[in-house]
Amino acid sequence: MVPRMKESYKKEAFPALLEKFHYGNVMEVPKLEKITLNMGLGEAKDNTKLMETAVEEMAAISGQRPVVTKAKKSIANFKVRAGMPVGCKVTLRGDNMYLFADKFFNIVLPRVRDFKGVSKNSFDGRGNYSMGVKEQSIFPEIVYDKVDKVKGMNIIFTTSAKTDEEAAALLTLLGMPFEKPIPQRQDDVSADKLRREKGDGEDISQNKAAEKTEIPD
Repeated sequence: MVPRMKESYKKEAFPALLEKFHYGNVMEVPKLEKITLNMGLGEAKDNTKLMETAVEEMAAISGQRPVVTKAKKSIANFKVRAGMPVGCKVTLRGDNMYLFADKFFNIVLPRVRDFKGVSKNSFDGRGNYSMGVKEQSIFPEIVYDKVDKVKGMNIIFTTSAKTDEEAAALLTLLGMPFEKPIPQRQDDVSADKLRREKGDGEDISQNKAAEKTEIPD
Protein backbone atom coordinates (compact mmCIF):
# COMPACT_ATOMS: atom_id res chain seq x y z
CA MET A 1 0.00 0.00 0.00
CA VAL A 2 1.38 3.39 -1.03
CA PRO A 3 1.74 5.83 1.93
CA ARG A 4 -0.78 8.66 1.92
CA MET A 5 1.87 11.39 1.98
CA LYS A 6 3.78 9.86 -0.93
CA GLU A 7 0.61 9.85 -2.99
CA SER A 8 -0.11 13.44 -1.96
CA TYR A 9 3.39 14.50 -3.03
CA LYS A 10 2.95 13.05 -6.51
CA LYS A 11 -0.54 14.43 -7.11
CA GLU A 12 -0.46 17.79 -5.30
CA ALA A 13 2.96 18.94 -4.06
CA PHE A 14 4.96 18.01 -7.19
CA PRO A 15 2.76 19.95 -9.68
CA ALA A 16 2.48 22.91 -7.28
CA LEU A 17 6.27 23.18 -6.88
CA LEU A 18 6.81 22.81 -10.63
CA GLU A 19 4.39 25.66 -11.30
CA LYS A 20 5.64 27.95 -8.51
CA PHE A 21 9.39 27.79 -9.22
CA HIS A 22 9.22 27.21 -13.01
CA TYR A 23 11.73 24.37 -13.14
CA GLY A 24 13.09 23.56 -16.59
CA ASN A 25 13.49 19.88 -15.72
CA VAL A 26 11.18 17.70 -13.61
CA MET A 27 14.25 16.24 -11.90
CA GLU A 28 14.88 19.65 -10.32
CA VAL A 29 11.65 19.54 -8.32
CA PRO A 30 12.65 19.11 -4.64
CA LYS A 31 11.68 16.02 -2.72
CA LEU A 32 12.11 14.59 0.74
CA GLU A 33 15.18 12.32 0.73
CA LYS A 34 15.50 11.08 4.30
CA ILE A 35 14.58 11.74 7.93
CA THR A 36 17.18 11.23 10.65
CA LEU A 37 16.30 10.77 14.33
CA ASN A 38 19.19 11.21 16.76
CA MET A 39 19.08 10.76 20.54
CA GLY A 40 22.07 11.57 22.73
CA LEU A 41 22.44 9.75 26.06
CA GLY A 42 25.50 10.81 28.01
CA GLU A 43 24.32 8.87 31.07
CA ALA A 44 24.24 5.60 29.11
CA LYS A 45 27.93 5.03 29.85
CA ASP A 46 27.00 4.33 33.49
CA ASN A 47 23.58 2.79 32.89
CA THR A 48 23.33 0.14 30.16
CA LYS A 49 19.61 -0.37 30.83
CA LEU A 50 18.97 3.26 29.86
CA MET A 51 20.47 2.61 26.42
CA GLU A 52 18.41 -0.55 25.96
CA THR A 53 15.22 1.36 26.79
CA ALA A 54 16.15 4.18 24.43
CA VAL A 55 16.75 1.74 21.56
CA GLU A 56 13.40 0.05 22.18
CA GLU A 57 11.55 3.38 22.31
CA MET A 58 13.16 4.71 19.14
CA ALA A 59 12.41 1.44 17.35
CA ALA A 60 8.75 1.77 18.35
CA ILE A 61 8.65 5.44 17.30
CA SER A 62 10.32 5.01 13.91
CA GLY A 63 9.32 1.46 13.00
CA GLN A 64 12.97 0.66 12.29
CA ARG A 65 15.80 -0.70 14.41
CA PRO A 66 18.16 2.16 15.44
CA VAL A 67 21.95 2.09 15.45
CA VAL A 68 23.84 2.65 18.71
CA THR A 69 26.29 5.55 18.32
CA LYS A 70 29.63 5.34 20.11
CA ALA A 71 32.15 7.95 21.21
CA LYS A 72 34.85 8.57 18.60
CA LYS A 73 37.45 9.74 21.10
CA SER A 74 38.10 9.80 24.82
CA ILE A 75 37.21 12.89 26.86
CA ALA A 76 38.56 12.78 30.40
CA ASN A 77 36.44 15.65 31.75
CA PHE A 78 33.24 13.78 30.84
CA LYS A 79 34.64 10.37 31.81
CA VAL A 80 34.04 9.14 28.28
CA ARG A 81 36.25 6.62 26.55
CA ALA A 82 36.43 5.94 22.83
CA GLY A 83 33.94 3.24 21.87
CA MET A 84 31.49 3.89 24.70
CA PRO A 85 27.79 4.02 23.69
CA VAL A 86 26.57 7.61 23.91
CA GLY A 87 23.30 7.55 21.96
CA CYS A 88 21.33 6.03 19.14
CA LYS A 89 20.05 7.13 15.75
CA VAL A 90 17.91 5.90 12.88
CA THR A 91 17.69 7.03 9.25
CA LEU A 92 14.36 6.64 7.46
CA ARG A 93 13.99 6.47 3.70
CA GLY A 94 11.30 5.42 1.25
CA ASP A 95 7.89 4.42 2.56
CA ASN A 96 9.02 4.41 6.22
CA MET A 97 10.08 8.05 5.80
CA TYR A 98 6.69 9.13 4.44
CA LEU A 99 4.80 7.13 7.08
CA PHE A 100 6.79 8.75 9.89
CA ALA A 101 6.45 12.26 8.44
CA ASP A 102 2.68 11.85 8.04
CA LYS A 103 2.34 10.68 11.64
CA PHE A 104 4.68 13.38 12.95
CA PHE A 105 2.92 16.28 11.20
CA ASN A 106 -0.67 15.25 11.84
CA ILE A 107 -0.64 13.32 15.13
CA VAL A 108 2.54 13.94 17.13
CA LEU A 109 3.05 17.71 16.85
CA PRO A 110 -0.59 18.59 17.72
CA ARG A 111 -0.07 16.65 20.98
CA VAL A 112 2.60 19.13 22.11
CA ARG A 113 1.34 21.41 24.86
CA ASP A 114 0.52 24.96 23.67
CA PHE A 115 1.67 24.09 20.17
CA LYS A 116 1.52 27.07 17.80
CA GLY A 117 3.60 25.72 14.92
CA VAL A 118 7.25 24.99 14.28
CA SER A 119 9.76 27.74 13.59
CA LYS A 120 10.79 28.69 10.05
CA ASN A 121 14.25 29.71 11.27
CA SER A 122 15.63 26.17 11.56
CA PHE A 123 16.78 25.69 7.97
CA ASP A 124 20.51 25.25 7.43
CA GLY A 125 20.80 27.28 4.22
CA ARG A 126 21.02 24.20 2.01
CA GLY A 127 17.40 23.09 2.08
CA ASN A 128 17.50 20.90 5.19
CA TYR A 129 15.36 21.40 8.28
CA SER A 130 16.24 20.36 11.82
CA MET A 131 14.24 20.55 15.01
CA GLY A 132 14.31 19.23 18.54
CA VAL A 133 11.77 17.27 20.56
CA LYS A 134 12.02 17.69 24.33
CA GLU A 135 10.38 14.43 25.36
CA GLN A 136 9.53 11.14 23.72
CA SER A 137 6.12 10.86 25.40
CA ILE A 138 4.46 12.94 22.65
CA PHE A 139 4.65 9.91 20.35
CA PRO A 140 1.56 7.66 20.59
CA GLU A 141 3.71 4.49 20.66
CA ILE A 142 5.20 5.45 24.03
CA VAL A 143 3.30 4.35 27.14
CA TYR A 144 3.72 7.18 29.65
CA ASP A 145 3.60 4.88 32.72
CA LYS A 146 6.57 2.90 31.39
CA VAL A 147 8.81 5.93 30.78
CA ASP A 148 11.81 5.66 33.12
CA LYS A 149 13.48 8.89 32.00
CA VAL A 150 12.45 11.81 29.80
CA LYS A 151 14.57 11.76 26.64
CA GLY A 152 14.74 14.35 23.89
CA MET A 153 15.84 13.88 20.30
CA ASN A 154 16.82 15.78 17.18
CA ILE A 155 14.90 15.25 13.94
CA ILE A 156 16.43 16.28 10.62
CA PHE A 157 14.47 16.47 7.37
CA THR A 158 16.88 16.23 4.43
CA THR A 159 15.53 17.42 1.08
CA SER A 160 16.94 17.79 -2.43
CA ALA A 161 16.01 21.50 -2.46
CA LYS A 162 18.81 23.95 -3.26
CA THR A 163 17.42 26.83 -1.19
CA ASP A 164 15.54 27.22 2.08
CA GLU A 165 12.61 28.82 0.27
CA GLU A 166 12.10 25.75 -1.89
CA ALA A 167 12.48 23.43 1.10
CA ALA A 168 9.94 25.44 3.10
CA ALA A 169 7.47 25.29 0.21
CA LEU A 170 7.97 21.51 -0.05
CA LEU A 171 7.48 20.85 3.67
CA THR A 172 4.46 23.17 3.78
CA LEU A 173 2.79 21.26 0.95
CA LEU A 174 3.55 17.98 2.73
CA GLY A 175 1.79 19.27 5.84
CA MET A 176 4.51 20.67 8.09
CA PRO A 177 2.64 23.01 10.51
CA PHE A 178 4.86 26.10 10.43
CA GLU A 179 4.00 28.91 12.84
CA LYS A 180 1.94 31.72 11.35
CA PRO A 181 2.80 35.40 11.94
CA ILE A 182 0.52 37.07 14.46
CA PRO A 183 -1.68 39.59 12.61
CA GLN A 184 -1.47 43.13 13.95
CA ARG A 185 -4.71 44.41 15.41
CA GLN A 186 -6.45 47.32 13.71
CA ASP A 187 -6.19 49.40 16.90
CA ASP A 188 -2.42 48.93 16.94
CA VAL A 189 -2.16 49.86 13.26
CA SER A 190 -4.19 53.05 13.81
CA ALA A 191 -2.12 53.98 16.87
CA ASP A 192 1.14 53.51 14.96
CA LYS A 193 -0.19 55.60 12.07
CA LEU A 194 -1.23 58.44 14.41
CA ARG A 195 2.11 58.29 16.17
CA ARG A 196 4.00 58.59 12.89
CA GLU A 197 1.79 61.46 11.69
CA LYS A 198 2.23 63.26 15.00
CA GLY A 199 5.99 62.80 14.81
CA ASP A 200 6.09 64.18 11.26
CA GLY A 201 4.00 67.19 12.34
CA GLU A 202 6.33 67.94 15.24
CA ASP A 203 9.36 67.79 12.93
CA ILE A 204 7.75 70.28 10.52
CA SER A 205 6.83 72.67 13.38
CA GLN A 206 10.35 72.53 14.76
CA ASN A 207 11.83 73.26 11.35
CA LYS A 208 9.54 76.30 10.90
CA ALA A 209 10.41 77.59 14.36
CA ALA A 210 14.11 77.22 13.61
CA GLU A 211 13.68 79.18 10.36
CA LYS A 212 11.96 82.03 12.23
CA THR A 213 14.68 82.31 14.86
CA GLU A 214 17.49 82.53 12.33
CA ILE A 215 19.21 85.95 12.40
CA PRO A 216 19.52 87.46 8.90
CA ASP A 217 22.96 88.57 7.72
